[in-house]
Amino acid sequence: MSLPGDLPPAEDLARMIRVNHAGEYGARRIYEGQLAVLRGTPSYATIAEMQAQEQEHLETFERLLNERRVRPTALLPLWHVGGFLLGAATALLGEKAAMACTVAVEEVIDQHYAAQESRLGAEEAPLRDTIARFRADEQAHHDTGLAHGAEDAPLYRLLHTGISGITRSAIWLSTRL
Repeated sequence: MSLPGDLPPAEDLARMIRVNHAGEYGARRIYEGQLAVLRGTPSYATIAEMQAQEQEHLETFERLLNERRVRPTALLPLWHVGGFLLGAATALLGEKAAMACTVAVEEVIDQHYAAQESRLGAEEAPLRDTIARFRADEQAHHDTGLAHGAEDAPLYRLLHTGISGITRSAIWLSTRL
């Protein structure tokens, strides 16, 4: 049931695809920044595996952008640079800080994808199933970050709060622009 002020279903769906594409693009760039700094470290292979999953997610949303004729966010150039810098900056603080970045981002993405799943009805079951599958991958990334000492990172609380806020802002902006 739609309420006054709700977006028309087609616009809501376009925004979902747009923001998910932007998010997966940003996630890939975060991991690329981390990999550039952490080459040769014990975390490298783990981060490379998570980055490969983000690449798969990105390719899926790129396909959906094209199939459904949804324009990507105008902010992709910002996410290109900003994602890489966020990844590199956290990696420069150490492997645990890189994992703290993953934990913070993935907590927000879990909430974001859960909200989308709840809005998609039976007519969009394939998209809902894709989002649910990607959400499970993101939850696994979150758990991997915790297992690799994210909470032991220097300034963990500050990193977590700041990166969560950046992620929420990126979602809000990419949905609309």
